[in-house]
Amino acid sequence: MINKEKKHYQVVAAVVEEDGKILCMQRCRSRLPYISERWEFPGGKRKAGESDHEALVREIKEEMDWDVYVGRQLGQVTHEYPDFTITLTAYWCKGGDGEFKMLEHLDYKWLDKSELAALEWTEADRKLLEMII
Repeated sequence: MINKEKKHYQVVAAVVEEDGKILCMQRCRSRLPYISERWEFPGGKRKAGESDHEALVREIKEEMDWDVYVGRQLGQVTHEYPDFTITLTAYWCKGGDGEFKMLEHLDYKWLDKSELAALEWTEADRKLLEMII
């Protein structure tokens, strides 16, 4: 059940797999301690009228200056944070040619599925780990 008094966002995430490794991105510092410097799968908020696919391609281009090929849906989770609620829809993706740039993240890692749980994830992204592993 979604709390109607909090802002609710539709968010998309790219689970990028390459050579058996998954791309993990570390969020920048934030005034919200429960997401500040935590790990996430790249992506972002879907704009009104945008499909998940369009939002994911746009967000990865904006945040990483990288083209991404969106595959099948991995899963969807809803999580209520103290200040807002998100419905996070994740897709298996393949990265484009060339290297990405970290325009809005502190760090990144390519990890085996067995290593993912060791990172300090945002709670919504942590819920996706069970679907990946």
